[in-house]
Amino acid sequence: MLLRPLTGARPARTRSAHSHRALERKASMYIPRPFAPDEEAVRDLLANMGSADLVTMAPSGLVATPLPFEHDPAVGEHGALIGHMARANGHWREPVQGEAMVIVRGPEAYVSPSWYPTKAEHHRVVPTWNYVTAHVYGRLVVHDDPAWAERQIRRLVERHEADSAEPWSVDHAPAAFIEQQLRAVVGVEVVISRVEAKFKLSQNQPAQNVEGVIAGLQARGRADDPAVAAAVRARQRGATA
Repeated sequence: MLLRPLTGARPARTRSAHSHRALERKASMYIPRPFAPDEEAVRDLLANMGSADLVTMAPSGLVATPLPFEHDPAVGEHGALIGHMARANGHWREPVQGEAMVIVRGPEAYVSPSWYPTKAEHHRVVPTWNYVTAHVYGRLVVHDDPAWAERQIRRLVERHEADSAEPWSVDHAPAAFIEQQLRAVVGVEVVISRVEAKFKLSQNQPAQNVEGVIAGLQARGRADDPAVAAAVRARQRGATA
């Protein structure tokens, strides 16, 4: 997997002096160095991803579709994200200008400054948002092929049914019904050229505040709070290993 080189914050530039170079440079996510994950963490995010947003630039403008994807590391030099969408969705018919982008999201949570022990010392604290995300760029390939779509759907179903007490299989449905369903979808594949990932998990806070964030998330217990608390703990352990 190719992670784009990390540059952190960029100095301000005047449009008159640098407009040509700015046009030539590929846009990239803002990733301060403390929030830059290693390749193993990004591979784990992609291997366990749920739905993500496929975004392309068409002649009519930006088009986006949320889709469940699977990461296939065996495709190309850097792997691919494979999925499917409804045939009735006009997105797959739109000509793509440049690369496609898939926005992958991990857990996220609001972080209260009340969780920071340093609040009692100087009150120079503000709320923030912790999150895990990756922007996956690559060439979009459309597979108007029921056999390809079936392989992708079987792979998707098998992963998400793996922990079920009674896992469902495509083979449980009548073959004629599955054939009908497959004719109603098309396969999509983003052959990865680069990945820009950001794991913003309180790495810029002192140790006592990190502990406060973990305790606060665990106590609050909103939907993603346990997963974010675990991710913050993992980043903390990685930093001290």
